[in-house]
Amino acid sequence: MKRRVVLALAAGMALLPRFVSTQSGDAVPKGTDMDAIARDPDLPNGGNPEGDVTIAAFSDYNCPFCKATERNLDRLIKDDGKIRLVYKDWPILSSASVYGARLALAAKYQGQYVLIHSALMGIPGGESTRDQMLATVRSSDVDFERLQDDLHEHVGEIDAVYARNAQQVRLLHFEGTPTYLISDIVYNSLSYDGFRSAVAAVRDPAASKRS
Repeated sequence: MKRRVVLALAAGMALLPRFVSTQSGDAVPKGTDMDAIARDPDLPNGGNPEGDVTIAAFSDYNCPFCKATERNLDRLIKDDGKIRLVYKDWPILSSASVYGARLALAAKYQGQYVLIHSALMGIPGGESTRDQMLATVRSSDVDFERLQDDLHEHVGEIDAVYARNAQQVRLLHFEGTPTYLISDIVYNSLSYDGFRSAVAAVRDPAASKRS
């Protein structure tokens, strides 16, 4: 198990871009398979599943900027009510990040991904250890025994999810976490008003250009 974690982490880091990154506010390259990014049936989702705007959030549980920005995103999701959120685990900062992603993705099998994602994002700072993450998950309302069973049973599927995320990151030239795809536009850290404006621009591109 430990060897798999190390190999998965190394694979994720190997997929980090070594060329000019996609800048915040840029559209993804033409021909990008957006369904593969935002409609992968194995991805956990939040917000409104029938929402008219999709946000794909690439994040790491040891990224302090992800934690800070997620508060703005969570607020927008609740206030707006018509946004579909897709969680894209991209554990690149440490082996503990990979461990956290695995815990969260294993919780998906009992319908508790969002609970564990929020709990791990709620750990203060940016250097959470495996022990801190494990304690946080244990203290949540998740069925921990089932989570352990699902983690063991579905480890291949779980690793495949964030391997696909990492491959998409490489193809899209993302620079680091957090990165958000709002429809097909790339953004990094955003304020609440920044998220709201980006969503409004997707809904009414003409109004955005006039302003």
